[in-house]
Amino acid sequence: MTFASGGMIFIGLFLLGGVYSAIRQKLKVLAALTGVGAALAITAGVMWWQ
Repeated sequence: MTFASGGMIFIGLFLLGGVYSAIRQKLKVLAALTGVGAALAITAGVMWWQ
């Protein structure tokens, strides 16, 4: 695992926390956008891992 892949996975998990927060505040559009960003960050981290 490189530093970049670990960083991207950390950012993705941080954004998942933002999704949870946005859902609790009933901000569905923000939750959807943050969810897309989280999915992209986690995907990038996993792809860099290899």
